[in-house]
Parts: sequence; C-alpha cells; structure tokens
Amino acid sequence: MGTISRGMASKVMSEPLHDESETRLIRAATAGDPEAFGRLVLMYQDRLVNSLFHLLGNQAEAEDVAQEAFVLAFLKLATFRGQSQFYTWLFRIARNLSVSRFRKARKTASLDAVESGGSQLLLSDEPAPDRQLLVEEAGTRVREALARLSEEHRAILILRELDELDYDAIAAALELPVGTVRSRLHRARLQLKAELEALETVTGSGTREKRTS
Repeated sequence: MGTISRGMASKVMSEPLHDESETRLIRAATAGDPEAFGRLVLMYQDRLVNSLFHLLGNQAEAEDVAQEAFVLAFLKLATFRGQSQFYTWLFRIARNLSVSRFRKARKTASLDAVESGGSQLLLSDEPAPDRQLLVEEAGTRVREALARLSEEHRAILILRELDELDYDAIAAALELPVGTVRSRLHRARLQLKAELEALETVTGSGTREKRTS
C-alpha cells in the first residue's frame, strides 16, 4: 500500500484491532485523529485490495486504486453519515475510481484477464452438486469467464460472492435499489454461467480435435 496506509498504520500495527469500535474510530478520525483513520485502514485494506484485484484483474492496479480510495475517503470522511457500513462507503469510492481507470484503459487496451486465486464465484444461493465442481474447476475457466463480464456484473458478483455483503449493503455500495441488485445479480450469474458454458464448448471442441488428429 502507499504512504497513507503505511504512515497512518505504522503506529498501530502492534495493537489489537478486534475490540475496536468502528463508530468510535470514524468519530475520532473525523475529529482529526490520523491514528484512528490508520486503524480503519488496517481493518479494511486487505479486503479492499482483494475485491479490487478481482474487479481490475491486476494486483498493482488494485493496490493503487485502494491507495487512492483511502486518501479520498480520508479527505471526504466528514461526508460519511453512517447510513451504510463504512466498508460499503469505501468500496463505492474505490469502485468509482476503478470505473474511471477502466474507461481510460479501454481506449488503448482491453481489460486484462482476471488472475486470482479467490475465484469461488457461485451461480446460486442454494447448495447444488455443481457448486463444488465449479469451485474445483474455478482456476482458469472462471477467471476467463469473469473477465468477459461487464464491469457492473463483475462488481455485483464480487460484492455478493467474495465480500459476502447482503442485498442492502450491495445496494448502498452500488447506489442501486435493492430490487435492481437482485435482478442484476441474477443476470450476472446467468451471464457467468453462459460464459463458462461457452468456454467449456471451446475447450471440449479443442480436445476432440486433438484426439482425432
């Protein structure tokens, strides 16, 4: 992470975080206590970077955007009203920064394929036999399929399946009605499933061709 993460967090690295009250930290940080914000950085930086990594498909980009998001969050902390979880508010800032970067990058190159180890994105909220199969095969195919989704579908899957946010929190993060979250998540899962099936078809055809050649 960048200077704000290291600088604000360096003084509190050895202190426990599990008993920390997020509300108290936000109040103290808003009052001008940089160490309080440093604790918030420590609480959420790994989670945010991981989510951005899946969104952007690049570790360095994820760290850069997270860095920018924390700086911007620090500057805008007085505007946080507590109407959503702090992480939800923070992710919204980071996602807006990501969208801006993505749009600039698309002018010269397509989004890199997502390279992640946490590709356990699931197609259903209900237990199913193929869920375990998806997890086992997740590696390459899910990463490729995820990279083919639109940014809005990729973001909503990340929030639901990786961050495990509920519908209300996702709605707050993406600034959408809860009903839209439900319908968009459903479409995102269908799109991911279709992309996986398409990749399976291509892979299967290639395998058959090799066997007959």
